[in-house]
Amino acid sequence: MLLQLRITNPNQVPGRLLRGIVYPGRRVSHWRVSQWMRVSLRGFWSQSSGKLCMFGIGSYANLRDANVVVKLNYPLDLTVLHSLISGTVESFDDKSSLGYFEPISILGLSQSLNYKFTLMGNENGNGCVGRSDEVSLSLNNLSQGACTVFRGHVDKFELEYGSQCDNISCNPLGLDAGRLPAFMYFRVVRCVERRRFRMILGFPDSSYVGTVFPFYPNTTLVSEGIWDEKENQLCAVACRILKFDGSWVNNNPEVGGCSIRLKLRFPAVLSLRNRSTVLGQIWSDKAVGESGYFSRIEFEGSLKVLRGIQGLQYKYTEIDRVSKSCAEKITARGKGNTYPDGYSSDMRFSMFVRNSKGQVTEGYTSPLFVSDQSYDEQMSGVPSMLTKGKLKANRIHNSNLLNVSYMISFNPPPDFKFGGVVSSTEVKIGAEGLYNMKTGLLCMIGCLHLRSNDKILIKNQSLDCEIMVNVQFPPLNARGGESVKGTIESTRQKSDHYYFDPLQLSSYSISTSQADASIWRMDFEIIMVLMSNTLACVFVGLQLLHVKKHPDVLPNISIVMLVVITLGHMIPLVLNFEALFMANHSQQNPFLGSGGWLEVNEVVVRMVTMIAFLLELRLLQLTWSSRQDEGSEPDLWVSEKRVLYMTLPLYIGGGFTAWFVHIWKSSHQKRFKPLKLSRHRFKFPREPTYQSLSLWEDFKSYAGLLLDGFLLPQILFNILFNPEGKALACSFYAGTTVVRILPHAYDLYRAHSSAWFLDLSYIYADHRMDFYSTTWDIIIPIGGLLFALLVYFQQRFGNRFILPKRARESSYEKVPVIGNDDL
Repeated sequence: MLLQLRITNPNQVPGRLLRGIVYPGRRVSHWRVSQWMRVSLRGFWSQSSGKLCMFGIGSYANLRDANVVVKLNYPLDLTVLHSLISGTVESFDDKSSLGYFEPISILGLSQSLNYKFTLMGNENGNGCVGRSDEVSLSLNNLSQGACTVFRGHVDKFELEYGSQCDNISCNPLGLDAGRLPAFMYFRVVRCVERRRFRMILGFPDSSYVGTVFPFYPNTTLVSEGIWDEKENQLCAVACRILKFDGSWVNNNPEVGGCSIRLKLRFPAVLSLRNRSTVLGQIWSDKAVGESGYFSRIEFEGSLKVLRGIQGLQYKYTEIDRVSKSCAEKITARGKGNTYPDGYSSDMRFSMFVRNSKGQVTEGYTSPLFVSDQSYDEQMSGVPSMLTKGKLKANRIHNSNLLNVSYMISFNPPPDFKFGGVVSSTEVKIGAEGLYNMKTGLLCMIGCLHLRSNDKILIKNQSLDCEIMVNVQFPPLNARGGESVKGTIESTRQKSDHYYFDPLQLSSYSISTSQADASIWRMDFEIIMVLMSNTLACVFVGLQLLHVKKHPDVLPNISIVMLVVITLGHMIPLVLNFEALFMANHSQQNPFLGSGGWLEVNEVVVRMVTMIAFLLELRLLQLTWSSRQDEGSEPDLWVSEKRVLYMTLPLYIGGGFTAWFVHIWKSSHQKRFKPLKLSRHRFKFPREPTYQSLSLWEDFKSYAGLLLDGFLLPQILFNILFNPEGKALACSFYAGTTVVRILPHAYDLYRAHSSAWFLDLSYIYADHRMDFYSTTWDIIIPIGGLLFALLVYFQQRFGNRFILPKRARESSYEKVPVIGNDDL
């Protein structure tokens, strides 16, 4: 049996959780106090008295050891009045010991299956007063009835008070409870028989921001209810937790004061001014002035699961007003482009919201209904024939127009300037209007929800519907750079209290077709990068076979060239070594939504690159060893040193140039962070912050440039030493050159033919591994081909064929050595 209890100790910070696992039988072990105490306990359970006693040794806070006794009292006859588990955690040490602590009280809610419903009878409607004139959703056809909707998660509802709350108590927690709560947290503990519920209701203060249920005894109500299948509403009775003074060491808590009633329903018709899928009331059945009385409070909220239930409808109320306000824009004809269909996933997008001060925050926009069909229902897989039929039947007047309703939300930071009436951490705007599928223009009237963190909401004062929302979708075949654009404007006078400056909307969302094309491109690039790295291994292997057949040419290979090509593969391996063993989630690729396929690819690429590095290292070792032989010519090392003296300043100077360019870019240029997208639902960074490229990234690009010109040291060595024979196999230098050139050719094609692409989303021709731009994509291939041709002509027509004729001859001639025998 799993228990979740809350520790209350006047000498400690409140709100600590005590979690324990109690096994059936007499012995209990592994009791844990989260972030505060960890104790291994054993003890005894008395089934007749419902008492549990355990003893253990553990540590808490910064102390090493503590002897602990845990005592718990379980209810024997489990009902709403007897549903609490109480007890203490006590120290068994002497008061002078460092491990001693004052007794800590424990309070929890029993979740035993033996609960008996006593306050709500079998009859429908018990506990509810009156009936609603509006139609509510029926849950009878669901597989588990009303239990299907409430799945044990915590729901948060906003409370709305009447104007009379200034004179009469409206606090559901009692007259002396202090400030009126702004929200009600609702959690179903258990649901049985398709319609019978055990619930707890929480009313914490506005400072609570957690996602778990706020189980504070002073602000929690224990409740049970029944779903009225005739009126389609939940009726419940709630009770307060009594005898709470911060400790239950000497007395047991009780549940009582069950004079609170609750009614909850799911409206079948939504509209612009009523977007809540949950509506309800909570009140006291006591007389005015009687102890425990409070005035009726309404609450509302949303359960997304309800949007897909059959029977939910939307009533458009502002279409005529939109038609007048956007007459010219909405009736414009298209110019031959194709825009998103009203029911497609392209209609929802993440966005950046920018105010008149230039401040930016993040938001999200999604349709609620398209024509008469729920957008969530359509996204869940409604048959296409039904969709097309509804689409055709609900187009109005102009065949290109479609009724739509939207929900817009964004989370402004505390300093975000947005009028003078909103200070909430979440802004919600409901909107409805018309969408022109031929022009991609969406024009809507919006209602701003005026909920504020520091203001109790008064009924009928919570909406500002003088707002105009315009959104322009880009064509589906738009090239990279085009995105969703829009505005949110107040139509009030500037002197009005609710007026706010226009907000600019922008999104880097892409269409489904563009996403599919980009994913296809990345799959193609995965194949290309694996082929390129494999070919690099093959060409080095062919060079090893060449020197095996012609060992006399080994000393004629430039060691500087081999060091350059080896380091060119080693540097990316060192800088990305963690990719061989772990996924770097902070830098994972935007399209990583296919079971880690790109992560697997990255590891495979690193492994193939390592194989190429080891083969090149072997070639370097063979060349070095060949020059250590006794018969090796000393002029080999002299020429090699001269090559090093000529190339090293060039490489170092290029490195410093890359460093200075990096510093200049960091101070004068800024770049967006890579967008985080998934294949099914596109996600964006929390705000459009900027970041400069890492210095390591620039050095990796520079290492790629050195690798592109790997033949330069060999060309210089051939000129200086003028060796005989063909030191390099044609397959090695020509094939490696082609492998280095192809990424730049592909980058040119990709930049000028892709419909859409993301920076830093490259796999093949990765911009972090070499210099890529239109200019570099032309210069580097030309340079690589030139170097390969020079090596070819050197090995065919002589190493110094490019020099003037006088300089081709050696300044000395080799003469035979005269020995003593010849004298």
